[in-house]
Amino acid sequence: MLPYLIEVFIFIFGLCIGSFLNVCIYRLPASKSIVHPRSMCSSCGTLIASYDNIPIISYLWLRGRCRHCRTKISLRYPIVEFLCGLFALGAYLKFDLTIEALIYFLFFAALMVVTFIDLDHRIIPDVITLPGIPICFAAGFALPTITYKDALLGILSGGGSLFLVAWTYSLITKKEGMGGGDIKLLAMIGAIVGWKGVLFTIFVASLVGTLAGLAVMLQSRKGLKLAVPFGPFLSIGSITYIFFGTPLIAWYFNLLS
Repeated sequence: MLPYLIEVFIFIFGLCIGSFLNVCIYRLPASKSIVHPRSMCSSCGTLIASYDNIPIISYLWLRGRCRHCRTKISLRYPIVEFLCGLFALGAYLKFDLTIEALIYFLFFAALMVVTFIDLDHRIIPDVITLPGIPICFAAGFALPTITYKDALLGILSGGGSLFLVAWTYSLITKKEGMGGGDIKLLAMIGAIVGWKGVLFTIFVASLVGTLAGLAVMLQSRKGLKLAVPFGPFLSIGSITYIFFGTPLIAWYFNLLS
């Protein structure tokens, strides 16, 4: 019975962190403090009571609307909370109650903030990626699957590869293609997954991004002119590597042989 209670507690812990991530996603692009003032309705400005700020449950109880002005609350809020709960539970199930699980969970949380800000504003905030690079590098010393050499090569190959792509694209087209935020994000990712993880991340991100981009372009009149943020796909690629990278790579090479 105890293991199930631990799993429930960890999932709830993830939901609560997800609630805080929603604050970060909303306030960081606006250069607002993420600790003050208290959460309030973006429409009527009324402070949100603690009983209306319970992850997922409050959203369902209020039927997705502000208690005071009845303005519709974005479905993104419970989605972020639920995903964060799943990541917390997934990190525990894969890595147990270890420092490794905590590091990866915090990494997932940072990627979630990056993903939704990039989707909303087409930017990746430096306040996450720039300190994230040395923090992830330092965290790597507590991870048994990566050495400091792997982490350094991950930073160089991650940031360097996208910088080369962006530089080549701008040289040929005289236009800016991939943003600097993606370059710094992949450098941060490389610091915690190493150069092998960078290669895997780029492959998965390119594959998923291409499929998603084609699907979006088919439904849009902008066609090839449509700009698709790459940060979410880099996040998907790195998370896939951490959870499933080793068996997927082994399966791929077995398929070739």
